Amino acid sequence: MFFGHRVQHHLTRGPVKGGLRFHPSVDLGEIAALAMWMNWKCALMDLPFGGGKGGINCDPRGMSHHELERLTRRFTMEMMPFIGPDVDVMAPDMGANEQVMAWITDTYSVHTGHLVPGIVTGKPLNLQGASGRTRATGQGVGFLASNALHQLGMSVDGSTAVIQGFGNVGSNAALTLHSYGVKITGVSDVNGAIWNEGGLDMEALMKHVGNTGTVVGFSGAEEMAPAGLLIQKCDILAPCALDSVINKSNAADLKCKVLAEGANGPTTPEADVILDDRGDVLIIPDVVCNAGGVTVSYFEWVQNMQRFLWSEREVITRLVTMLQKSFGQITAYAKHHKLSNRMAALALAISTVASAKQ
Repeated sequence: MFFGHRVQHHLTRGPVKGGLRFHPSVDLGEIAALAMWMNWKCALMDLPFGGGKGGINCDPRGMSHHELERLTRRFTMEMMPFIGPDVDVMAPDMGANEQVMAWITDTYSVHTGHLVPGIVTGKPLNLQGASGRTRATGQGVGFLASNALHQLGMSVDGSTAVIQGFGNVGSNAALTLHSYGVKITGVSDVNGAIWNEGGLDMEALMKHVGNTGTVVGFSGAEEMAPAGLLIQKCDILAPCALDSVINKSNAADLKCKVLAEGANGPTTPEADVILDDRGDVLIIPDVVCNAGGVTVSYFEWVQNMQRFLWSEREVITRLVTMLQKSFGQITAYAKHHKLSNRMAALALAISTVASAKQ
């Protein structure tokens, strides 16, 4: 017996949009909070969606392929009265992937009697998925982090970055920053952390992770405690895994110029107060920093509804244009109203939803 949840937060601005996660920590409170977060994110990016989130309390790493398929298809059957391309559109989150989205698409399509590609996003390309969707969130984190360095008057080429979490978001953020000339000096994953002050060989590291499934044991770096990695000196710190990793115990010790929040809620409210008082760290809040995923999900949904496919170049060009516009609005609002970037982002998002509701 597994418990699953789906929360829909405001359908005023359109169908709700949000991920489906398979994880042992899933509960209703977490899913409700993430649905609200997604609502603000869509409003900030000016996407015609409300916020949605779903999850099943399970450990996918201990389940077989067939068990995951049965779990996904049964969850979809239970959700059938509440989902649809004009009502609620799911996407992959922790523990889910494009295969899970393919199972949902198939289960829903069998029920309707014809293919309904717009029921989910993050599908395989041969089921009308979008080019660039897999790397979109990490690409957005890397793009906005480099944009923030420009704002500070710093050179991107030759700057340094530490990435906490080396899953889909973290690895793509690292690769994007590396392509801009940023030296990736440290990365971590669930198994440990590695560090090389001169910069990691990203090509060799990706090959190592592909072969072993972890960054630990990489010959081109020394190992260190994951908690210690967060307080190493760098220009960009990008927490791209768990929530609450920047907290009151380490916020005063951060040595970064830019904090790019690739994860949802990596900074606690107590840490926010400390960082605000310091005033020397430019924060890119999670609601915009990791919005690349939902933005490209929107592009996929639009393509599915129109049956018209875009090239990967078109997708990425549109993505960075929208991210740049949204981040510019946030920083301008923060400066005008003398607020932190996070408060400015939430104020803009909530007023957008409230005005539509009114």
